[in-house]
Amino acid sequence: MSTVKVLVVDDSATMRGLITAVLRRDPEITVVGQAGDPLEARDAIKRLNPDVVTLDVEMPNMNGLAFLEKIMRLRPMPVVMVSTLTHVGAEVSLAALELGAVDCVGKPGAGLPAEQAFAELAARVKAAGRARVRPGSDRAPAHAAAGDFRPDGRIVAIGSSTGGVEALLTVLSAFPANCPPTVITQHMPGTFTRSFAERLNRTCAAQVGEAYEGAPLEPGQVWLAPGGEAHLQVVGHAQKRCRLVAEPPVNGHRPSVDVLFESVAKCAGNAAVGVILTGMGRDGAQGLLSMRKAGASTIGQNEATSVVYGMPKVAHEIGAVERQLPLERIGAEIVNRCNLAREAV
Repeated sequence: MSTVKVLVVDDSATMRGLITAVLRRDPEITVVGQAGDPLEARDAIKRLNPDVVTLDVEMPNMNGLAFLEKIMRLRPMPVVMVSTLTHVGAEVSLAALELGAVDCVGKPGAGLPAEQAFAELAARVKAAGRARVRPGSDRAPAHAAAGDFRPDGRIVAIGSSTGGVEALLTVLSAFPANCPPTVITQHMPGTFTRSFAERLNRTCAAQVGEAYEGAPLEPGQVWLAPGGEAHLQVVGHAQKRCRLVAEPPVNGHRPSVDVLFESVAKCAGNAAVGVILTGMGRDGAQGLLSMRKAGASTIGQNEATSVVYGMPKVAHEIGAVERQLPLERIGAEIVNRCNLAREAV
C-alpha cells in the first residue's frame, strides 16, 4: 500500500520538526519536505507533488488563509490546518475550513505535551489523503427553503465530523427561520464550537447556538454540542430539552454522535429525522440504526459529496440509512419531511 506523502508548512523550525517527527512514526506516512513560508511551500508543492499539506495559519510573506485560498483556486488538494486552540485561532481555522481545508489540528499549548496535542494528527492526515477536496467557493449559495413551512413536531438530529463545517453550512442554509428543532454533534475541539455556532447563526435563517444544560428544543432553534467536555443528549416528553452528560468518550469522541442519536431514538421515536454526514470512523452509525428501528426517518450523505466517506458508509452498510443523498439536497429533504404543509405524496 502506498504511503501518504506530506509537506509540512510552518514558520517555526521547531514546530516543523515536531510535526515531522510525529508523522514519521506512522509507517503509512512519508514526509516529503518542509517549508517555512508560503513562497517556499508553493515551490515545494510543484517540485514534490505531495498528497497532503499541513499548513500553519500565521506565517510571513503571506498568511495561511491567503495561501490556502490560492491552493484551492489554482491546485485543489487536501490541506490540514495546524492552529493555536484559542478563540482567535478558532475563528481563523473555521474560515480555513470554509475555504476548503479538510481538517484542523490544534498546536500544543502551555503545559500540553506535543504527544497529547498531536495524538490524532497522523490519523487526520491519512484521512485527508483519502478525502475528496471540495473547495468552499464551490458550495451552493445559502438560501432558506422557499415556500410555506409548518413544523410537524418532529426533531432533527445531525452528526458529522471531518468535512462537517462545509456540510453543516450547506444543510442549515436550506432551513427556514422556523425550522424544525435541531440538535447537532460535530466532532470539534471545545474552543471551536462556540465560534462555529456563532458563524452558523450569522449565516443561517434559523437561530443557532451552543447547547447548554436544559436548552429547550423549539421550532427555529438549532443547538450545537459543545466540544470536548460532555455528550449532548435529548431528554423529555412534552417539552424536549438538551442534556449535557460528562461521561467518558464513546468511539473515541466526546461529544459522540452515537450518544446523541441513541437519546433521540429513546425519547422521540418516530417523531424524529436522523442525518449522518461526512466524517472518518463509525461514530453515529449504530445510533442512527437505533433511530431507524424506532421509526425515525434517516438520511445519509452519499459518497460522491462526502469529504471523508467513513461515518455515512458504515451507517449505510449496517442498514441505518433509509435514503442516501448528495449534500446539496439534504437540507431541503429534511425540511420537506418535517413540513406539515407538504403535499401528500
